[in-house]
Amino acid sequence: ECRLGGSAKRSYSITSCASVFQVNVRDALNQAMDEELERDERVFLLGEEVAQYDGAYKVSRGLWKKYGDKRIIDTPITEMGFAGIAVGAAFAGLRPICEFMTWNFSMQAIDQVINSAAKTYYMSAGFQTVPIVFRGPNGSSAGVAAQHSQCFAAWYGHCPGLKVVSPWNSEDARGLLKAAIRDDNPVVFLENEMMYGVPFELSEEMMHKDFVIPIGKAKVERQGTHITLVSHSRCVGFCLDAAAVLAKEGVECEVVNLRTIRPLDVDTIEASVMKTGNLVTVEGGWPQYGVGAEICARIMEGPAFNYLDAPAVRVTGVDIPMPYAKILEDHSVPQIKDIIFSVKKVLNM
Repeated sequence: ECRLGGSAKRSYSITSCASVFQVNVRDALNQAMDEELERDERVFLLGEEVAQYDGAYKVSRGLWKKYGDKRIIDTPITEMGFAGIAVGAAFAGLRPICEFMTWNFSMQAIDQVINSAAKTYYMSAGFQTVPIVFRGPNGSSAGVAAQHSQCFAAWYGHCPGLKVVSPWNSEDARGLLKAAIRDDNPVVFLENEMMYGVPFELSEEMMHKDFVIPIGKAKVERQGTHITLVSHSRCVGFCLDAAAVLAKEGVECEVVNLRTIRPLDVDTIEASVMKTGNLVTVEGGWPQYGVGAEICARIMEGPAFNYLDAPAVRVTGVDIPMPYAKILEDHSVPQIKDIIFSVKKVLNM
């Protein structure tokens, strides 16, 4: 296989393969921003530590050296301020990428995200586009306690005017971030800190500078016949791991990677449920009014409901602020065993 090293240089060594590259999620995001900054001079990145420090999570590594102070801008610690600057820049015809060090800090700027960015295109009767990407790590990490651990997929997925994207692997990260930057609407881009260093294989086609994944389209990551698992972000990997364990017991799970929270690809979910007759949703966020709750409601309201052999079940984070202690934290987010347990419950095993 080929291995892709050095994110800034993107040099790679080929060792007998049909051009398959190993790229971690961090480098996939870095490449996507690099290529879009190069492609369109209206694109710029701003946020805390994004420039000289190369990003708090090194996602913007090398970009400041390449593009300079005008395109890669370090901001003071004031989300309300720099999100407002970014929205104003989008109004004026630029295409900002606004990085939140974590999405928890977007609470400081939620007025800018919802009232300024999300609603302006509609309130201007289609006159004023708002081409902006808000991005950064979302959901629980490790040992960062309650104020830094919530998932905002349901928060922002609730709001018309936004597109909400939640990538899982390097292909998602690369293709969806490029699509988000090119989109004329505000996009909330929910990354996962625990996935940044995880490598995935990318084909030559995926490495092309015009590779984009359409926003609003889910992907079936694993074909199956007995039960549908629908998930997004890091939990997609948990679903695939659970499916591998269950396959040894003769249960074939179909795993759907949502990729996009809003707009929700109900057609793909319905087609899968009509095929398998069973549904489990998996997410790291809280249960009440969550992404899984919305999926269950959509299935109940649509044609796939008549195909269900058992009630749909949600696997979610626990309905509490995130504890700091590691053992309690582990019990507060979905584990592979929780998914397996829920699948067996639905299938009455």
